[in-house]
Amino acid sequence: MKRLEGRVAVVTGGSRGIGRAIALRLAAEGALVAVHYGSRQDAAAETVAAIEASGGKAFAVGAELDSLDGVERLLQFLDDELIRRTGTNRFDILVNNAGIGTSSSFEATSEEEFDRLFAVNVKAPFFLVQQSLERLRDGGRIVNISSGVTRIAYPHLMTYNLTKGAINTFTLHLAQLLGPRGITVNAVMPGIVDTDVNASWLHTPEGRKLAVDMSALGRVGEPTDIADIVAFTASPDGRWVTGQMLDATGGSHL
Repeated sequence: MKRLEGRVAVVTGGSRGIGRAIALRLAAEGALVAVHYGSRQDAAAETVAAIEASGGKAFAVGAELDSLDGVERLLQFLDDELIRRTGTNRFDILVNNAGIGTSSSFEATSEEEFDRLFAVNVKAPFFLVQQSLERLRDGGRIVNISSGVTRIAYPHLMTYNLTKGAINTFTLHLAQLLGPRGITVNAVMPGIVDTDVNASWLHTPEGRKLAVDMSALGRVGEPTDIADIVAFTASPDGRWVTGQMLDATGGSHL
């Protein structure tokens, strides 16, 4: 029997990159996966099709997570689809992966950019968990995707880094709050990963060498590297791990 057979997983930002790899991995373990997308419905449909082609179960759900209204729309769509498919709106695993980055320097960051980063990267996960407390089953799992920048100083990404620091703090306190229900809460902190977000600089000889040289393991991270860690924390094997920030940088800047 697969480790997540009979479980329901929700993966925000599950249509591309790390989120897509997580959705594929959880589905391969037997979970019914809700693949959330913000604007790329086509990418979400491709992810669902890939899961189904491998014998898994998934469906797409879309909502922009830049406001509380967006969180409520996501949950309403999710309720409708889960009730139709399973007879209940309850689920077992929530992966808060959706997020946005910035290329603005500390000096050039505007209030608008600052507010949008915190709205998507912090406010949305906060209220998504808050509004899901009655939907999330006891013994469930919450996995927050943080970043290695909370351990390694990158001041040119200051505002983004602050949002991920907030996610780490959120993880710690949420683990204490939900522990009595048997719900584990952990953060996974990727480093440089070969996704389309990094392709413009990573797919150059100079960028590749820079990324490889940072890692103690001598290579660039792949989305599946992160997905495998998420799958562990989401599975019964991760039952005794909670409130942790799991470094997934390949030993960058040790």
